[in-house]
This record gives sequence, structure tokens and C-alpha cells, in this order.
Amino acid sequence: MKRVALVTGGARGIGLGISSALLREGFALAVAGTKPAGEVAEPLRELAEQAQPGREVRYFQADISRREDRERLLAGIEAAFGALHLLVNNAGVAPQVRTDLLHASEESFDRVLGINLRGPYFLTQAAARWMIRQHQQDAAFAGAIVNVSSISAEVASVNRGEYCISKAGVGMATKLWAARLAEFGIGVYEVRPGIIATDMTAGVKEKYDQLLQQGLCLQARWGTPADVGKAVALLARGDLPYSTGQVLVIDGGLTLPRF
Repeated sequence: MKRVALVTGGARGIGLGISSALLREGFALAVAGTKPAGEVAEPLRELAEQAQPGREVRYFQADISRREDRERLLAGIEAAFGALHLLVNNAGVAPQVRTDLLHASEESFDRVLGINLRGPYFLTQAAARWMIRQHQQDAAFAGAIVNVSSISAEVASVNRGEYCISKAGVGMATKLWAARLAEFGIGVYEVRPGIIATDMTAGVKEKYDQLLQQGLCLQARWGTPADVGKAVALLARGDLPYSTGQVLVIDGGLTLPRF
């Protein structure tokens, strides 16, 4: 049976690692992003080359913070694939400027929470309604939702408070949707990455290179998008069938309490 996955922000960084992992699992793939298709042509070409026979990769330009874009995105996936089995809420942004809590702006707060929390929350609502309809039409239908958050859901960074709050909210959203959707056989999970080497973290590479050398993580290296992709693939396969609502922390031991 062909299974269909939607990965938001799936053409770059962590999302690209997730997209690649899901293609290896045999999913057909819908990738959503804010850039025009021409600007992500190269990663989309690479993804298409990884797709298994009969498993298409489609790109949809959409800003998940906008309701009309979310509606258009899901309508486009239904027209292209006819089904949706897995939603990976990965798209997210950092503050455009890191600013101390005492000086942070409401505009930055609204932007970050709109993209990182409100958008995924309501995209999940719409996707869940569609998954429920599919479950009602076919008792064998198995749906799942994976929220990609961050260790910043628990680790405070006072110069990017809006980001931390948005990721903490994603953690609670995971619990809420897991509780609401369990009766329909839809598992909901959170994957919480630590320090991952992407374009988003490129600006702080030197800082974290030094911290890693000083023992910040038990596993003294940067995480990779592939590390996160493998965690999402595990959930997508259904390898943790009795674990809805749980968090997988992919941080090399960074948040493990130590003396």
C-alpha cells in the first residue's frame, strides 16, 4: 500500500533529512515550503532521485502560518495523492534578531509563534480531520503525526525567549493531540533535536564547536539532519506502537542531568 507523508520545511536542514529518511521507508512525499519551487529545485531533484518506484515527490509552496495556505496545501495533496498517512510538523524559524527578554519585540514574538506554534497546531487540526475521515472509511488506515520541536522546549535561552516558548507550546500540543486522536488510532509524537548542523545554526558554529570540545554533550559532535530523520522514520514505521504522546530527544546526551 502506498503511504503518503507531508513534511513541512522538508527541502532544507532537518526537514531535508526527514524527507530523505521517509523516502527510504517507501513513502510518497509532499514537501511544503515558503520558497518558490525554482529556489529549491536542487534538493527536490535529489529527493526525487531517492524516491522508490511509484513513489512521487511533490512540492507545495505554502506558509503554514496562513490559514488559506494550509487549506490550499491539504487540498493540493488530496488532489495529487488522494490520501495522507503521516504529517511531520517540522517548519520553524528562529528570531530574526536574538534579543534579551527585556528588549524583545511583540512583532518578533508574533512572527515566531505564528510559524512555530499556531501554524502547526491548526495544520494538525485540519490534517487530523482528514485522517479521521480516512479511518472511518477504512478501519485499517493508520495515521501518525510527528512534531519536531527542540531542546529549547525545556532549556531556557534568555536571548530568544519567543523561540523557547514556541517549542514548549509544541510539546503541550503533542500531548493534547495524542490524547484527542488516540481513539482513531492516530499516534502523535514529538522529536526534540539538540544542536543540529544546519543553515539555522551556521552562525553559532564556532561557539558550539568550543562548547562541544568542553563536554557540552556526552556524544561530542554536532547532530545531523540524518540523525533526526532516522528518529522520525522509526515513528513512521510504527516501531513504537504503544507510545503515543512520547518525546524522542535527539541531542547526544546534552540534556542528561550530570554532576
